[in-house]
Amino acid sequence: MIFRVSILYTKSEDDRKDLFQEIVIQLWKSIDAFRSDSKISTWIYRIALNTAITQFRKNKKQIPQIPIDDVVLNYAEHTDLYWEERVKVLYKEIQSLNDLDKGIIFLYLEDKPYEEIARVTGLTLTNVATRLSRIKQKLKSQITPI
Repeated sequence: MIFRVSILYTKSEDDRKDLFQEIVIQLWKSIDAFRSDSKISTWIYRIALNTAITQFRKNKKQIPQIPIDDVVLNYAEHTDLYWEERVKVLYKEIQSLNDLDKGIIFLYLEDKPYEEIARVTGLTLTNVATRLSRIKQKLKSQITPI
């Protein structure tokens, strides 16, 4: 989970390692604050996404476009070339989204329910549903059939 967030918000292998380490440090520092109000995975996602966004804002960097490389393609469930190409196109378009939308679609692609996405992002359930609908429409309009 932490590794996937690190891939999503970084460009180079060194940046991935740094972000991964920073997320683990933030989790370690915050473990006493976990109140068991939600699932541990929800709490980890929230810390990971907030750390990823904060790290780049603190450095006054814009979240870079991540190249679609073999690491990302390893997560594709289909080995068929058609599906690999579709995954490349999808990830390329996801890279163009803003930080919050990128996090929302990431959680959605991880099959997280809307309620958990709302808890992780701090949005209302209605806002999550609306944003996801708009994100899907945007991605559909930008992705042309292969």
